[in-house]
Amino acid sequence: MAWITLLLAGILEIGWAIGLKYTDGFTRLTPTVLTVGSMILSVVLLGIAVRSLPLGTAYAVWTGIGTVGTVVLGIFFFAEPATFIRLGCIGLIVAGIAGLKLFA
Repeated sequence: MAWITLLLAGILEIGWAIGLKYTDGFTRLTPTVLTVGSMILSVVLLGIAVRSLPLGTAYAVWTGIGTVGTVVLGIFFFAEPATFIRLGCIGLIVAGIAGLKLFA
């Protein structure tokens, strides 16, 4: 159950990272409220997950999910570059997340 909680926390981290783009420097009310809400809920779920998962592992997986998801969505939504090197680096992060999940 802790891994599912951590996955949800990571997905919410993606949401607030992407949400930052839409807040326009926190000048738009609805995106700001949704972004801040996602931030809070993401951290709360991370806190719940670390009750039974090692802190270092949970934090690395949480940030990894957020990083990979944000980069992928940045490629699709904001036309960020999808170079071979960039995608290869994202693959390394995914491998690290998988390794931490398998050996934690």
